[in-house]
Amino acid sequence: MTTTSPTWDPQQYLRHADHRGRPYVELLARVPALPREGARIADQGCGPGNVTTLLAERWPAAHITGYDNSPEMLTKAEEYAGPTAGGGRIDFAHADMEHWAPAETYDLIASNATLQWVPGHVDAFPRWLDALAPGGTLAFQVPGNFEAPSHVLMRELAESARWKDRLAGVLRHADAVLAPAVYLERLADLGCEVDAWETTYMHLLQGEDPVLDWVKGTGLRPVLTALAGDPEARDAFVAEYRDLLREAYPATAHGTVLPFRRLFVVAVKPA
Repeated sequence: MTTTSPTWDPQQYLRHADHRGRPYVELLARVPALPREGARIADQGCGPGNVTTLLAERWPAAHITGYDNSPEMLTKAEEYAGPTAGGGRIDFAHADMEHWAPAETYDLIASNATLQWVPGHVDAFPRWLDALAPGGTLAFQVPGNFEAPSHVLMRELAESARWKDRLAGVLRHADAVLAPAVYLERLADLGCEVDAWETTYMHLLQGEDPVLDWVKGTGLRPVLTALAGDPEARDAFVAEYRDLLREAYPATAHGTVLPFRRLFVVAVKPA
């Protein structure tokens, strides 16, 4: 399957920053002590840099590099670059995670909602672990909601008679991520001590068509990118999809509930 490399909109992505950042907080809380006080940390798929700062809060003396392949995201992230209060520093660099081969040794390689965009990411685990110091950690969380209505309806619409000629193969399917038990087995086979779990968040969203607003920042980006040159078609697709989402995620007196499953993995390399 060929997917479109999406163009990202940092401002749209950040509209739900609290909800998107919470899983990273919960992931990092399970990361054990790192091998060095002045740790070297890689933040894979750092996006606009707002959650990279969470790493600096947890490890104030660390040198942290956020990697991303989106020029738009990296430009936004630069506002967080520089020395940190604990004596460390944050910087950012361009990298494509599908082909990223670390050129130095890290104490932590962490990733927040990125690997679902990296085809065959499990095949990269050996080279990433090779780049970890003994006792270092690979920690990531990925969305596990590709069978949720938000994604199923998007795919069905893209594959419908009206849109399939323009959008065939653009969107990811459920195999974009694996089950937690599969990640556990693959990393345990590589010698790691693995902690894997899943959580379904019940995000209570506010405003008009909030689920559409959410997916405009992430899952819908490949469609928006593919139709960017034809605003009329783009708006027509979004309108059809919006109507489907309204039925699948009805508004309540308290807001619109978006159930969102996420998968978490913390793998520690032997010391």
